[in-house]
Amino acid sequence: MSVVILGGNECMERRYMDLCKSYSFQPKIFIKPSSGLRNKLGDPDLTIFFTGTMSHKMLQSALSELKGRATVIERCRSASLSALRGILDKYADREGRNV
Repeated sequence: MSVVILGGNECMERRYMDLCKSYSFQPKIFIKPSSGLRNKLGDPDLTIFFTGTMSHKMLQSALSELKGRATVIERCRSASLSALRGILDKYADREGRNV
């Protein structure tokens, strides 16, 4: 399962990646707004927005890019590791993965 994480804390980027990989998910993480987000997102199975730490412009841009795609969008106010773990647990159970 491919996962895109938008927002979050720079110092936690490596931890987000390690946690996703421990669930055997393939992560892409974008902490800061970057140009060409359209080409970088791809077609993820799950997109996680850490809304507390991302700009409104980045949120609107990402939502417009994902509109009409078959991706699941999760919004989370907190950018903590435990919040990410809760989301990944939910989707790992749906995939039938044991963590």
